[in-house]
Amino acid sequence: FISSTIIVAITKYSSVIIGLIIIAVLSRLLTPDDFGIITIISVLAVFFNLIGELGIGVAIIQKKELTKGDINVIFSFTVVVGLMLAFLFFILAPLIASFYDKPVLVNICRLFSINIFCACCNIVPNGLILKDKNFKFLMFRQFIIQPISGALAIIAALAGWGVYALLMQLIAGSVLMFLTNYFRQPLKLVCIAAQPLKKIASYSLYQFLFGFVNYFARNLDKLLIGKYISPAALGYYEKSYRLMTLPIDTLTSVISPVIQPYFSDFQEDKERIYRYYLKIIHLLALIGFPLSVFLHFAAKELILIVFGEQWTAAIPIFEILAWSSGIQIILSSTGAIFQAANDTKRLFIAGVINALVLVGAICTGVFIYKSLNALAIVFVCALFFCFFQSYTTLIKITLKQSFIPFLKQLLLPLLFGLTVFILELAVVKWIEIDNLYMSLAVKMLVVTVIAPPVMLRYYRYKNNNK
Repeated sequence: FISSTIIVAITKYSSVIIGLIIIAVLSRLLTPDDFGIITIISVLAVFFNLIGELGIGVAIIQKKELTKGDINVIFSFTVVVGLMLAFLFFILAPLIASFYDKPVLVNICRLFSINIFCACCNIVPNGLILKDKNFKFLMFRQFIIQPISGALAIIAALAGWGVYALLMQLIAGSVLMFLTNYFRQPLKLVCIAAQPLKKIASYSLYQFLFGFVNYFARNLDKLLIGKYISPAALGYYEKSYRLMTLPIDTLTSVISPVIQPYFSDFQEDKERIYRYYLKIIHLLALIGFPLSVFLHFAAKELILIVFGEQWTAAIPIFEILAWSSGIQIILSSTGAIFQAANDTKRLFIAGVINALVLVGAICTGVFIYKSLNALAIVFVCALFFCFFQSYTTLIKITLKQSFIPFLKQLLLPLLFGLTVFILELAVVKWIEIDNLYMSLAVKMLVVTVIAPPVMLRYYRYKNNNK
């Protein structure tokens, strides 16, 4: 588990560095409106991809009894579904463009149908790669796809292609992933039979339903902002949200892909799952809580350095959203535990409750307050509710364990976060630094060099008194 996590970490952190370089260049070549338009398409495409996925990917990992013949049947099924969804997205292009009053969306949607088809074709190969715990191949694949697709987007942006440069990056990445996956996992197209699909139906159904409701909970804000405020406002909001979730993705995407393939090996031993998972929770919280504080205080520097002066309006949104990053880092790992414990039904139920709360918060921010800052505030409050609701369901109902050990894992990280808050506040109040890079360096110094020894000294003092 640890060695696989290290490989995934190398892959992810390298990807983050490359991705930041690419997005920093593109943010200076393209406009917020370009990013807003491509965000609309991406959100809609995620919905179509979700329908095509049908919970099949995680079911491939979980079900150990599937034969090679079963896999080929399931793969053929995803190809057929991919063709149908791509065609549907293609013919819906005029309606989507009319809804957002953006004629350019017609051609963009039709081109993006290629991405939807490739995404469906990648479902089974991706599941097999994770099931085999072949994380080295995932690293190799990422090192090929990301630089090539990013370079194509930058060349297109320099050539004046505008929003089509971003579209090229997405399509190129999806096509290249399909080609590399086929090289690693060559599967056959066969006649579709019902029996192999029945083997995964009960498990994948609840996973799909969870993904369905979670999609609206996580993307409704972007859909509504793009329609009822403006694409430019969506660009500011999306940039703030993406930068805030970058450390979340960086941490959880390192651990979560490894959790299910390994934890599913002892899926009937709930106590063992909980015991190991508590260690993961403690690690994520120890990183997430102080990181959340740092992101809040470093919002101005991060936005202006990464995206440039034209994105100043995104700073207050980022400052608010940053407070949720710590709990999102921890919360993002729950899905893999529900899956590994063979309880996608409870995952779905918890997801429905969370979705209702988040949708209510989003509608409040968009329709009542009509403000991005207000939307960010109610969204963060809703996430705190989702955090405790999800863990209550996971620990008390799915794993049938005590809640107290979980709370104990959060005490030291909370204290660490409070220490960082006090020190960062002191820097803001008493030290004036005009240079953005120097200011960011000082704030990073607090969270990485100064705060940990202070926290460690207190922890040792507390243990000695005991």
